[in-house]
This record gives sequence, structure tokens and C-alpha cells, in this order.
Amino acid sequence: MKRLIIKFSIIFLIITGSSFIHHKESLAFSPQVIQHGATGEDVVELQARLQYLGFYNSQIDGVFGWGTYWALRNFQYEFGMDIDGLAGDQVKDMLIDRSEYHKDFVREQLEAGREFTHYGGMELEHQVKYDSNKQQETRKEEANQTDTPQMNESEAEQDREEGSQAELIDETPVTETDNDQVITDEVTTEETPIEPTSVNVPNGFSQNDIELMAQAVYGEARGEPYEGQVAVAAVILNRLQSPIFPSTVSSIIYEPLAFTAVADGQIYLTPDETARRAVQDAINGWDPTGEAIYYFNPDTATSSWIWSRPQIKRIGKHIFCH
Repeated sequence: MKRLIIKFSIIFLIITGSSFIHHKESLAFSPQVIQHGATGEDVVELQARLQYLGFYNSQIDGVFGWGTYWALRNFQYEFGMDIDGLAGDQVKDMLIDRSEYHKDFVREQLEAGREFTHYGGMELEHQVKYDSNKQQETRKEEANQTDTPQMNESEAEQDREEGSQAELIDETPVTETDNDQVITDEVTTEETPIEPTSVNVPNGFSQNDIELMAQAVYGEARGEPYEGQVAVAAVILNRLQSPIFPSTVSSIIYEPLAFTAVADGQIYLTPDETARRAVQDAINGWDPTGEAIYYFNPDTATSSWIWSRPQIKRIGKHIFCH
């Protein structure tokens, strides 16, 4: 009888402990199914965990929009789950198992109104943009409240500089044309043609797509010949047309293990105009690779699989292949 009581006690403790552990894990999300249109803390955590794994690349804002929806579907596809765009228990458990959620960090940035990301494999302090206009205005207000005399001196100095600039503008030489139009040298300089930017993009690509591809090109191929930079952009576009790859630019670039620049964090560097121009040329139809969907650096590649791919050509330091 005594042994029986001990045995039941042990079973009770095991069941109670399991329930406690499950309850503790479930605290990560509320019990409700998270779906398109939802808002609040659950969505913030969902976006943060999806971003940690590289599936969600937009702003973490607690609003379950279409960007979150497609990121969730890609996550479900990658991990062999039913693809319905709903975050139920199975999705939540997998996210908890495969990702981390730094709640205090995320809440701090949201409350401060900062631009930030929550990608895994990067130091959190390197994922915050502190120099937004809102931050600068806040700092100015704090400075006005805590150190008014210094701010007055600073403003006086700024007024003096602006006055000097105004005098220089007033003294700008002018010329009169036959049509009695007055034109300053400064205006003439501003009318000099400039190179077009990537605001007007072809083929339905968004400005975010353009910028993300430019980041990938810059992270993967800066220092390569220009043709090699266009080639990297062309590979991304070729993958977009291939049924074996994801169907969005962000999903292709952030697909796990797809690009070295994502793994080592160089994807977050600000691209230069050469990288942006290379993306535009690739979108406009220049494919130096011959429809390649893979490339690698033969000096550093150790994967036997990538070496087995049918090779097309070498451009710079990269070999492009099918």
C-alpha cells in the first residue's frame, strides 16, 4: 500500500511538472489563434520571432498585415506545416523552439519610436537606428529643458551663420536674359541634370525590393567588377522565376543559408549607387550569368554540393552555375 501511494505521488509530480512547463512555455503567446488583421502583443512577438529567423523583413509594429501573413506562410512551408497563414499552437511551439524573443528590447524600441530590427545572429545594439528625426527632436527638447543657456548660445550662433548665408545669397551675381528673366548662378547649378534614381522601378518591383537587392549586391559583391555585381542581382531575379525558390525578393534573400551577406550581417550595410544601378540593369534584362541560379567563390567554398552544380562561367571571383 505504501509503495502504491509513493508510485501515485511520483506520477502526480510528473504530470504537474509537465503541466507547469507547458504553461510556462505558453506564456510566450496567448492561447488565441493569431491571424490576418490582428493587432497587439501577440503580433509583435510573432513578427519578432519570424524576423529572428529571417522570414519577416518589415517593421515590427504589432499589426498583422499582408507582409506578416506571407512571412508566416513561408515559415510554415519551410518547416513542413499546413500552409494557412494562421498562427495556432503548432506554429507557436515551433517558433518558440527555433527562435528567441527579446521582449524587453523590442518593447523599449517600440515605446521610444525607434527604427530597429530583431534578426538572429546579430548583436541587438547594432540593430537600432538612434539617429532618426524623432530622436533628434527629442534630444533637442531635452536639451532645452536641462541646459537653456547653452542652447540659446547655440541658436544665436546658428542665427549668425544663417545671416551670413543670407548675405552671401543676396550678393550672388545675377544675369539678365533677353526675355527679362533673372537667373542666379545658384539656380543654374541646380538645373544641372542628375542621374535618375530607382524611385520609378519597372516590372512591379517595390522600392523596398530594389533597396533589399542592392543591399544583397553590396554585401555579396562590392569590390567585384560591375558585371559581377549585375550578375549577383541577376541570380536573385532568376531564383524569383524558378519554382524551386520562394516567390518574393525578401524570402529569396533571407532564405536560410542562401547568402553569405545575410549570415555575417553585411546585408545591413548601406549600399552604394553602383549596387543600386546594378540592380536596375538586372531588372532591365541584363543577365551576364546565362540564367544562373547559384554562384560561389572557389577560393572559399568547401561544399561538395555547390562544386557539383553545372558551371556556366566565372565573373570576377565568383563562378556562376545552374
